Amino acid sequence: MNRPPDLTDPLVLFMPSGKRGRFPRGTPILDAARELGVYVESVCGGRATCGRCQVVVQEGAFAKHKIVSSSDHVSPIGPKEMRCAEKRRVLEGRRLSCAATIEGDLVIDVPQDSVVNAQIVRKAAVDRLIERDPAVQLCYVEVDQPDMHKPLGDLDRLKAMLEKDWGWQDLLVEQHLLSKVQGILRKGNWGVTAAIHQDMETARPTIIDLWPGLHNEAYGIACDIGSTTIAMHLVSLLSGRVVATSGAANPQIRFGEDLMSRVSYVMLHPEGRGAMTKAVRDAISDLARRVCEESGVDPDDILDAVFVGNPIMHHLFLGIDPTELGQAPFALAVSGAVHSWASEIGLKINYGARVYVLPCIAGHVGADAAGATLSEGPHRQDRMMLLVDVGTNAEIVLGNSERVVAASSPTGPAFEGAEISSGQRAAPGAIERVRIDPVTLEPRFKIIGSERWSDEEGFAEEADKLGITGICGSAIIEVVAQMYLAGIVSEDGVIDGTLATRSPRIEQTGRTYSYLLHDGAQRILVTQNDVRAIQLAKAALYAGIKLLMEKQGVDHVDTICFAGAFGSYIDPKYAMVLGLIPDCDLNEVKAVGNAAGTGALMALLNRDHRREIERTVRRINKIETALESKFQQHFVDAMAIPNKVDAFPKLSEVVDLPARKTTETADGLAAPRRRSREERMARRNRA
Repeated sequence: MNRPPDLTDPLVLFMPSGKRGRFPRGTPILDAARELGVYVESVCGGRATCGRCQVVVQEGAFAKHKIVSSSDHVSPIGPKEMRCAEKRRVLEGRRLSCAATIEGDLVIDVPQDSVVNAQIVRKAAVDRLIERDPAVQLCYVEVDQPDMHKPLGDLDRLKAMLEKDWGWQDLLVEQHLLSKVQGILRKGNWGVTAAIHQDMETARPTIIDLWPGLHNEAYGIACDIGSTTIAMHLVSLLSGRVVATSGAANPQIRFGEDLMSRVSYVMLHPEGRGAMTKAVRDAISDLARRVCEESGVDPDDILDAVFVGNPIMHHLFLGIDPTELGQAPFALAVSGAVHSWASEIGLKINYGARVYVLPCIAGHVGADAAGATLSEGPHRQDRMMLLVDVGTNAEIVLGNSERVVAASSPTGPAFEGAEISSGQRAAPGAIERVRIDPVTLEPRFKIIGSERWSDEEGFAEEADKLGITGICGSAIIEVVAQMYLAGIVSEDGVIDGTLATRSPRIEQTGRTYSYLLHDGAQRILVTQNDVRAIQLAKAALYAGIKLLMEKQGVDHVDTICFAGAFGSYIDPKYAMVLGLIPDCDLNEVKAVGNAAGTGALMALLNRDHRREIERTVRRINKIETALESKFQQHFVDAMAIPNKVDAFPKLSEVVDLPARKTTETADGLAAPRRRSREERMARRNRA
């Protein structure tokens, strides 16, 4: 602005950011937005040729803001906007903010879905609004032609115009572009579009690619590298729209099912690290190609990429030996955010594309936990939030705006079906939901691939096609919780053999008993060892949570978020009955899906989110459960269902929990002996 605003200037409010200011009449709306720091995409530099800067003028009186807004308070549509509408897609009711000027008080909506030549959204990643301020910007300029009287190089004249039109100063240029600049300028008749990358405000901006003429496409990928699955979002950097989402199995599984087995593979095979690094990078490139094919995007238009993953996936993706993460003190090679280049990592996207990897929190609390923290924001609220990503190694974050603590807990693979007699990964035919009648002890269940319960008409026909093959993780939690509610399992986790006189589903297996969940081509039993495996896993998780609660000085949490693919299918009620999580209002327990991927998406679309999570990770207190003397006692107490010492009053309001009693163990030993065994389990689990 050339002069300070006064109270007679029109008041302009931008939504959804809520930023406002007064501007002289005749000020282009785009200039007002930039003055206030509101991100409005513009590739052509205000020439009204790209059509990217569309906004909506809201009509009516906004009493809260003391503004009466009207389309009459902007300049009429002029020739430039008409020409643009003929060539580009300008949606009805929208104006080009570079051409429309302020003539009165306004409320301006900046549509987050405003995109020209938009790709069809095949799958929506998240339904939240993410304000855009990406690290890559497209800038169109018209460069002066060579002049013998002004012997300035073509590249230098390009830089001069980018400074004049866009304000970019002290620009760096990618080495691979130096030999192409002259050809691109002449092909575009001296009009070119530059892709400029600047992550941090203090960093020098860099020209990472050039196109002849006006180029209107810029995309990024947000990727969560899980130990089992790689999930990717393809996003328009110009509109913030997710244009495609897809996933693929992590090919590293062939080197080991779980993380520690992959570390062991690296330790035993000199070529192991390189092989796993190549496998995951090739898979990511292939997934990027796939999402581009789905949406009709050229992979060369992917200019930025953000990644999250657990520490071992993080290290292997970056080509770092993860051996140190397999043994105490679980040292990370790098914990801060990583800035790199797609060409260095071998990703088959734009050669100059940048790569940003979120920081890791601790040795076993990785960039995926940081992404989930950014997504759900315990550090942004007053209430005490518990964020849990359940897996082989559970990642736990607990906190509020005052303080955040984090830890990992070695739950083992039981929740994923390993160590369970009939356990399996989630696949068609796997039992995913279970209910047991407390009187007859008869079960009913659902399988993946069918919407019917097993006692409903038509289920048998669908089950014949799919098969009933085993129990997946969500059902493992439910079946043990249901067995407890039905009185089949005691609070100490012992299957009551005396019930065999009531129901043939209680079967003796050696010195212990099992529960027959399904009698078919494949008999599916829940054995005493299965119950013990679940007890060990849930006790490790609860003990880790309990430690964090003690560090925070709280005896309850206000809200609980289950993150990750597995967490999306856990029924909160049965997770609480089992004692997987502490007592909480069930209305405040929710699944948040792939929160790590959402955090990566936020970091891709807005540089401020990158700085936010970097600051947050630095102030998170990391708790190492293996060093905490109280972990063992918490573990022993948590072996009981739901817990030996902690009450669950909120759960009791909605679920009739059995009266507490002590049942003799399956091998006939008394409680003191059993507790000693549990203490040994706790030590082994911590180790």
